[in-house]
Amino acid sequence: MRAAGRNDDTERTGADGLVAARISALLSAFRPGDDALGVSELARRTGLAKSTVHRLTGHLVATGLLEREGAALRLGLKLFEIGQLAVRRRGLVEAARPYLADLREATRNTVHLAVLEGTEVVYLDILRGPDAPSLPSRIGGRFPAHATGVGKAILAFSPESVVTQVIDAGLPRVSVRTITAAGLLRRQLAKIHGEGIAFEREESGVGVVCAASPLLDAHGVAVAALSISGWANRMHTNRVAPAVRTAALALSRTL
Repeated sequence: MRAAGRNDDTERTGADGLVAARISALLSAFRPGDDALGVSELARRTGLAKSTVHRLTGHLVATGLLEREGAALRLGLKLFEIGQLAVRRRGLVEAARPYLADLREATRNTVHLAVLEGTEVVYLDILRGPDAPSLPSRIGGRFPAHATGVGKAILAFSPESVVTQVIDAGLPRVSVRTITAAGLLRRQLAKIHGEGIAFEREESGVGVVCAASPLLDAHGVAVAALSISGWANRMHTNRVAPAVRTAALALSRTL
């Protein structure tokens, strides 16, 4: 009897996981700029059958995670409410905003606040500068950690297991100058750890450079990072680096 029970539990767990994965795929199918999507488009983007999409979206509408707009669907207000609760670093965003504003005002370039999630950085806040290039980064967006200044700044002050996880997952090429060699990345991280400043020179995109510095906890481990990004031919990273470092140190003390 116990063996049968274990089989039932395993089957139930597998079924629950499948449903959760499908719901996650549906919600993740919405992209920046999307307003409402039809069932056919959701099926195309997720690879799910239209009947499955129709059934699951009905449940999501009932719970407020999706809302109907005619025959189409859009993300529901309930998701926004959950998102606000899920931003466990909301206090960090609020504390960092004055520092970000000062950096943008002083440099007229774009400033970022980001944290590490797995092998990617997630942008918690972005203040775009009037003299800065149009960047693909967005609040809540993700980018490979090894290809960003904030990512390298965090990795340089992270446990070895975190760095190994990033390297073992592969170092995909984002730009022609993206670091894809593990040895080179480790050498850069060692230098960043010694100086407290990470530079990204067209590694995330052609023509864009960045200077970043980590926010450290009481044990010297990075919890986030600040950065300034601008045009390679207009922003001198060595000149803005001291301002980024000073802001990061001050914010670390505040936190």
